[in-house]
Amino acid sequence: MSTLTNVFSANSSSTGTIYAGATNLAGYQALSGGTAGEIIFRDGGSGGTVLLKINIPANTNNPFSNQIPGNGIRFNTDIHVTLPTSASVTIFCG
Repeated sequence: MSTLTNVFSANSSSTGTIYAGATNLAGYQALSGGTAGEIIFRDGGSGGTVLLKINIPANTNNPFSNQIPGNGIRFNTDIHVTLPTSASVTIFCG
């Protein structure tokens, strides 16, 4: 399994572009808010290709995380995230 170097992070608590530029998504940590739903990661803005979709429950105060194997998921344009109400996400890229 390969690992990324020069890893950085970004955080968002609202829908929008969380990182502008090409990168590999190596992992994430998320916290759901008061509403169940999905965290959706797209390459190419709000209308871009869905590369990762995570279902999250409502009303949990426990963060959950996942490390993506290998070199992660390649985003060629940017990373746009869609979040349910009151959810937040921190991404790890490189």
